[in-house]
Amino acid sequence: MNDFEFHRPATVADALAAFAGRDDARFLAGGQSLLPSMKLGLSAPSDLVDLARVEGLSGIRLQGATLVVGATTPHAAVAASPEVARALPALARVADGIGDRAVRARGTLGGSLANNDPAACWPAAVLGLGATIRTDRRAIPADDFFTGLYETALAAGELVTAVEFPLAERAGWVKFKQPASRFSLVGVFASRGPAGVRVAVTGAGSCVFRVPALEAALAREWSAKALEGAEVSPEGLSSDLHASAEYRAHLIPVLCRRAVAQAG
Repeated sequence: MNDFEFHRPATVADALAAFAGRDDARFLAGGQSLLPSMKLGLSAPSDLVDLARVEGLSGIRLQGATLVVGATTPHAAVAASPEVARALPALARVADGIGDRAVRARGTLGGSLANNDPAACWPAAVLGLGATIRTDRRAIPADDFFTGLYETALAAGELVTAVEFPLAERAGWVKFKQPASRFSLVGVFASRGPAGVRVAVTGAGSCVFRVPALEAALAREWSAKALEGAEVSPEGLSSDLHASAEYRAHLIPVLCRRAVAQAG
């Protein structure tokens, strides 16, 4: 691991100031992806700006018909939150199924979204609910946020501060996990709510994506039965030592049916 300067700001303004003008600074949230990359020599930032003690970035609150989750809120806090369990229980299932206890205790919502791992769980929930990502500068709709493999719409030095989830009438989440890493070989989040009917898939491509054909079928009839016989093309999907593109294509409608049945 290379030498770096460590900054521990107390406010968002201080965090942005510590980041500005540095050669290759990185915001440090839970560190579950960044720190292993640094240990392997895959990332060598000049500065780390620790967000753990920044005021106002953590917490969960219900704001009208929106559930607001702070960017540095750990996965475990979302999984254990009574407010989340009442308002959007599918989000609690997402959080509770991430990694192991150590990862859930340290990993954060904002860190996961900014990293945009192609097999991460949170991007599917955010896209599947039509959430809004709040930063220090603007509000970014989920449909515009995830742009490619480990790429997002965030500009250099832009900081995720919170995510606003609209309260869906129905929402379900099912993933077929890689047993060692617990990342999704395929994960499907399906919902019906203020943002319409949405089906978001993670683990199957270079980036989380929606499936319009499944959404159209569920818009006509919200039921697992409506997806009987549905197929997804393997074109453009990922193939690796864990699963072929064809197998992932087969799993998507299967898991979507289970997510809809779970949602009720």
